[in-house]
Amino acid sequence: MSETTSQLSGSAAEKIWLRSYPASVPAEIAPHTHASLGALFEASCATFADRPAFTSMGRSMTFRELEAQSRKVGAWLQSKGLEKGDRVAVMTPNILQNPVTVYGILRAGMTVVNVNPLYTPRELEHQLKDAGAKAIVVLENFASTVQQVVERTPVRHVIVCTMGDMLGFKGHIVNLVVRKVKKLVPAWSLPGHVPFKTLLAEGEKLSLKPVDVQSSDLAFLQYTGGTTGVSKGAALSHANLLANKQQIALWLEAAFAEKGRPDTLNFVCALPLYHIFALTVNSLMGVALGGHNLLIANPRDIPAFLKELQTYKAHVFPGLNTLFNAMMNNPEFTKIDFSSLMLVLGGGMAVQRPVAERWLQMTGCPVTEGYGLSETSPVATVNRLDSREFSGMIGLPLPSTDIEIRDEDGKTLALGEVGEICIRGPQVMVGYWQRPEETAKVMSEDGFFRSGDMGVMNAQGFIKIVDRKKDMILVSGFNVYPNEIEEVAVMHPGVLESAAVGIPDEHSGEAVKLFVVRKDPNLTADEVKAHCAANLTNYKRPRHIEFRDELPKTNVGKILRRELRDQK
Repeated sequence: MSETTSQLSGSAAEKIWLRSYPASVPAEIAPHTHASLGALFEASCATFADRPAFTSMGRSMTFRELEAQSRKVGAWLQSKGLEKGDRVAVMTPNILQNPVTVYGILRAGMTVVNVNPLYTPRELEHQLKDAGAKAIVVLENFASTVQQVVERTPVRHVIVCTMGDMLGFKGHIVNLVVRKVKKLVPAWSLPGHVPFKTLLAEGEKLSLKPVDVQSSDLAFLQYTGGTTGVSKGAALSHANLLANKQQIALWLEAAFAEKGRPDTLNFVCALPLYHIFALTVNSLMGVALGGHNLLIANPRDIPAFLKELQTYKAHVFPGLNTLFNAMMNNPEFTKIDFSSLMLVLGGGMAVQRPVAERWLQMTGCPVTEGYGLSETSPVATVNRLDSREFSGMIGLPLPSTDIEIRDEDGKTLALGEVGEICIRGPQVMVGYWQRPEETAKVMSEDGFFRSGDMGVMNAQGFIKIVDRKKDMILVSGFNVYPNEIEEVAVMHPGVLESAAVGIPDEHSGEAVKLFVVRKDPNLTADEVKAHCAANLTNYKRPRHIEFRDELPKTNVGKILRRELRDQK
């Protein structure tokens, strides 16, 4: 039986989600006003020159300072023979050197390769080789990793920074504590490396040569987490990031029109800037809007993080479910004044209802869930920012974005049917770096990116993600989605975190195994099973419970179900 257009999920012919948009948000974004991210950056630095742009460990840097310091980085790289399009790796946590370096690279017409500082030597070597990186800026804490692989990579220039490089006199104390007291810097030796301070001193004497950067040129190689295999570089153009910036800005401005926009927007940047979520939503949006980002170098140190928040009037807070949960379970959380908090944006992984509801109760500000991937720059959908109810949905497609729910054969499914979320829009990557076969696997002939996520769209255009295809558990022919089981599990007051995976079962093919981190040390497996039995139909109920002190996570905080499956 043929289906009418209105019955198909997200058909581009009828964008049903537009009826659910805020009144001020258009269906399409306007043409870019800047040809590149570098041009946008320079314009913002001129407009917001005296405003604080980034603060790290008590040291604030204005847009004027940021422009001057990034210019030195770009000029220095050019002086070493690096040219437009060359790849430069950045391997730092959230410290001032990160935005200084990243915007310097972009202004010089080169491509940023973001590197997770906690990579193993094997992972780092793969990424540097795959990207063809000619230079790397690394924090000394991770220089020993670079030392182990650099000779086997294309890297010819190694710049090493310290935690205190840009903190003035305080920097000497910080370096002493990091090196001698906390012993966070393993011994390393990189003959011929350049200290970051030397780079800045030399760059001050140089001129940044103008580069003709087009919007189609590559801005970032954003490597996927590698949880599904070999890490691949999502090639993101200046146009991709400029489009996503504009899409997000339209959504934010609609919220601020109702709530009132502060003169300077204060962002909390606890997620790592090497991750696409913080890169776009914190750094790029902060620069575009003249915002002020509080950089948190180590968000896992919850007490120190919360102490910083006590002195900062935050307006926008992007975060992950695991981060929100960890914060609320620290007694210092109740000492923070959240009266200025306007937007809390949840992404990177599913936000669980108990976490969202508790956050609203404790802060007075709801968590708004969105969705995206490295391949989509990253934001593809987001809920309305004026809603205070947690829906469990990932929201509506952003302006200029088409989303369809498709089956294995690429056929668009009817509304309400579960299928793969497929995305088309100006924020979708150019492709995987030098991997045409991998690109072809995920890009349809009509330009849709196959996300690998299973979802469903309702009649109002809102989308609910049910899980990754690879994480789906098949019990006696029934599809079981781990997100649902995990959300039910954490509703129990004795459960802190949970992760569900499928394990082989001779009767049902697969059975559900639940890994649990206890909040109540006396919690038993039978109590967990009874709680799940009261909330889940029989085939979804976990047959096996294993308690853990902690769950394996990516450095962004996403739980690694794959690792748990491998350990089972």
